[in-house]
Amino acid sequence: MRADFYLIAKPRFLEEPLKLVCELARKAYDSNQWTLVLARDAAQAEELDELLWEFDPDAYIPHQIAGDEEDELTPVLIATPDIDVPARALVINLRDDAFTGACERVLEVVPADPSAREPLRERWKQYKARGFEVNKHDM
Repeated sequence: MRADFYLIAKPRFLEEPLKLVCELARKAYDSNQWTLVLARDAAQAEELDELLWEFDPDAYIPHQIAGDEEDELTPVLIATPDIDVPARALVINLRDDAFTGACERVLEVVPADPSAREPLRERWKQYKARGFEVNKHDM
């Protein structure tokens, strides 16, 4: 099990951190990894859904917001907190708490805002305590 923390630093992600999520989802899709994105709320899920449509005009990333019978057929599934969906091998966690389900790898996007980083330091410790190999990537 692995937890990767992506620290936003590059200008292209500072203004729109969800573009980093799109980039991570595209890399996962390109490597045939079915992905669950845990959105913070319905508004964030909708915003991410729109960004995935517009993200790369040359590459379609099959995705949808969870909530219908087609969920299991979609490589990138976006889940809001009110929908219970099974975990996948790769989870991109955008919520305020550490992911507690079973997965092979969880990705955490760390905002550039220093005040938002402190809770993620705690999350780092939680993953380590659960036996995850923990890594940091500057983005």
